[in-house]
Amino acid sequence: MIRTARRATEVALVIALLGLVSGCAAMSVKPWDRDLLAQKKMRFAPSRTESAVDEHIYFSKEGSAGGRGVGGGGCGCN
Repeated sequence: MIRTARRATEVALVIALLGLVSGCAAMSVKPWDRDLLAQKKMRFAPSRTESAVDEHIYFSKEGSAGGRGVGGGGCGCN
């Protein structure tokens, strides 16, 4: 009885993982949606001023210059 429950759990897990993995495989950007996705407001940092303010706040709190995308902190440790 424990084997069948474990087997059913394994099968359900495999089906769930296949569903998650294949969920985005069929997605594509339609030609009529590309103009919307290419707009400035769709960028990660849409405003240079906002990015500069965020960088200043990060610099002020962290105590180090730069550091975007790099591990470690202002103490010099990585």
